[in-house]
Amino acid sequence: MENQDYKNHRQMVPGYHYVLSLIILCCIVISSVVLVEKLLNPQERNVEAIFSFFVSLALAGLFWFARVFALKAQDRAIRAEENFRHYILTGKPLPAQLRLGQIIALRFASDAEFPALVQKAVAEKLRSNDIKKMIVNWRADHHRV
Repeated sequence: MENQDYKNHRQMVPGYHYVLSLIILCCIVISSVVLVEKLLNPQERNVEAIFSFFVSLALAGLFWFARVFALKAQDRAIRAEENFRHYILTGKPLPAQLRLGQIIALRFASDAEFPALVQKAVAEKLRSNDIKKMIVNWRADHHRV
């Protein structure tokens, strides 16, 4: 696997982020157009158009929630892993003042710089992007969804 750093740590899955999202967007647009055409023509039956419109909305909901639920589960795992890592390195749990975004950003820090960055993040209320930019020895995470 390639080395990971601030510039290349974001992962885009083309099949999900581009292809599937475009297909779902097309389904919503096409079913909306068909629904409007059917509703403007009172002689036509609207059941199929209404059904296809709601199915396309349901697909969009599934697309969205599949991503959100996976990220929430992974965020919980990252919080637990980094709390345990901090405990191993310092003998103390992570400070309660850390926000989830900060913890997620701190996971990229090497063990040597992790405790100091935690303290700095709390003291200076650093944003996650700022934390990532401060990391010198990047600890790759190739398993993030």
